[in-house]
Amino acid sequence: MSYYFSKTINKDFDAAIAHVTEELKKEGFGVLTQIDVQDTLKKKLDVDFKKYRILGACNPNFAYQALQLEDKIGSMLPCNIVVEENLDGTVEVSAVDPVISMSGVKNDSLGAVANQVREKLQRVINNL
Repeated sequence: MSYYFSKTINKDFDAAIAHVTEELKKEGFGVLTQIDVQDTLKKKLDVDFKKYRILGACNPNFAYQALQLEDKIGSMLPCNIVVEENLDGTVEVSAVDPVISMSGVKNDSLGAVANQVREKLQRVINNL
């Protein structure tokens, strides 16, 4: 069982980020953080790396529900979406599978929330 789901799309990197952000909005998510891995690795390690951005996506309603059920679940939030440019110029978008990432938490009620978030994130990826 994979810990993520992904799709390769034929868009340039910046257009892909804009498209992902728009699809996330349709499902009630906002992007709270953006980590530019390429830039960070260049600054910190002086290494060249492909275009690679981590988007920290949050759906406030589901985050609130999860925090009500398990107050330390914030250590697993937000849901990460990776946008990376492949060598052939295509862009791959990957989303964490919240059901898998939260499977170690022994709280059955939390599983129901994770399943709903999974469905929304899968729609985001499928609609790209």
